[in-house]
Amino acid sequence: MRTLDWVVMSAWLVFLVSYGLWRGRGSSSTDQFMLAGKTMPWYAMGLSIMATQASAITFISTTAQAYVDGMRFVQFYFGLPLAMVILSATAVPIFHRAKVFTAYEYLEHRFDAKTRLLVTIIFLISRGLGAGLALSAPAIVLSVVLGWPFRVTIPPPSRFHRGRFRISIDGNPFLGGTLLSGNIKIS
Repeated sequence: MRTLDWVVMSAWLVFLVSYGLWRGRGSSSTDQFMLAGKTMPWYAMGLSIMATQASAITFISTTAQAYVDGMRFVQFYFGLPLAMVILSATAVPIFHRAKVFTAYEYLEHRFDAKTRLLVTIIFLISRGLGAGLALSAPAIVLSVVLGWPFRVTIPPPSRFHRGRFRISIDGNPFLGGTLLSGNIKIS
């Protein structure tokens, strides 16, 4: 990358962090931070929920998927905004009435702590196994763009050692999956 590229990338990073700190300056409680003080309109919630569905993998993989399978998968992305609007208009008010922050809290309210624990464990295992790919896909792009070795571009949290267990991707993004607790490594 050229000097101008580094300047633009650094300026953008500084802007994003500064803007986040500036916008979060009024959050003094959990309610303010997690629920925006219950002042966010439904359409903003829908856009926020939809934005969390997009990741670096989404942008990297859709091109390859279109090349291999054609554009059939795009119907999912056309339906996503409608699904988020419906979800925001129906599920979010239920959470507000129940005075809970997360779906897991709602499950505990509606059922019991064992149900919340089971769903939490299933979610953490699924997200932990997907972390290998989620961390390595952008690392592949960075290694190509920056010309750095792949192992250097993997985010540091995915490379740390904890006791005798090592969390890593081991250089193969398609075989590497990790459980982020540091106790299990699947390769």
